[in-house]
Amino acid sequence: MSDITRHHTGQRMSQIVTHNGTVYLAGQVGNPGDSVADQTRTCIEKVETLLAEAGSDPTRILQCVIWLADMADFAEMNGVWDAWVPEGHAPARACGEAKLATPELKVELIVTAAQG
Repeated sequence: MSDITRHHTGQRMSQIVTHNGTVYLAGQVGNPGDSVADQTRTCIEKVETLLAEAGSDPTRILQCVIWLADMADFAEMNGVWDAWVPEGHAPARACGEAKLATPELKVELIVTAAQG
């Protein structure tokens, strides 16, 4: 039986949970008030940092769920995403519209990746 490991754990959630060679990240958001592109870049930077800490990297992302506060921002977010996602390593992905934690947040990335 594999252990479940949690990092950066608070009362409400952990930023990283690993189990059986899989890394689950909490939803990552950008800086409130920034543009969608800048918030997406910040999300990606946080994802990269957390994946590295968990023994993974962007080429090992299995799935990403993206929430946008407004689907009108889809193209702007994708401009940043498409420039970042490693060639040949595009994960399974879903993108939808949702009301985020605060009105100033425009995008949230939820990532699952493989370790190794």
